[in-house]
Amino acid sequence: MALSRREQRLIGLTGLFALGALGYFYVVEPLRTRIAQDHELIPVRERSLAKAQQMIAQKDALRQELNRLSQAADAVKNKFLPGSTPALAASELQTRVKGFSSDTGVEVRSERVLPTIERGELLEIPLEITVSSGVRELVSLLHRLQSTDEILTLSDVKVRVVSIGQPRELLTTLTISGYILGSQPPKLGDKTPSPSKG
Repeated sequence: MALSRREQRLIGLTGLFALGALGYFYVVEPLRTRIAQDHELIPVRERSLAKAQQMIAQKDALRQELNRLSQAADAVKNKFLPGSTPALAASELQTRVKGFSSDTGVEVRSERVLPTIERGELLEIPLEITVSSGVRELVSLLHRLQSTDEILTLSDVKVRVVSIGQPRELLTTLTISGYILGSQPPKLGDKTPSPSKG
């Protein structure tokens, strides 16, 4: 049965409406959503781009700052005791303190390495040393310890007179500490290099 012209027109309009609706829901609406999302992302991307441009502009300054910090770190490392383990560092500290004592005319009576102490990322290597000297020699030794390039700390000082008849002759016990970077598992204790006498 043939459709009338009016029915054909109605079917055509219905088809056009259906195509328009499909086009809106599957083309126009997703496109609008995408544009809205992109519009929201534009400020974020602009900020990211500005930050990247700023970092690129600061590249030379950042490189110089990194070099400066590396040099400062190397300078600090040079102030630690040599040696990759507490035992080696303790041996080096003993050698240096004996050298300072000899240079200042102080007689070393005894010495012993104390247990290692953890100080965050550093290991403190303490050395207890007893020396015999006059006041002037003791002051010279303390000054020498203070002016050395390495980081050394003096945590304990005990001074006593050797005898009442010789008040200028002093017996002094010092606890001197040097430092190394941590991450060394061995601990320094009673089994470390045996303290030497004399």
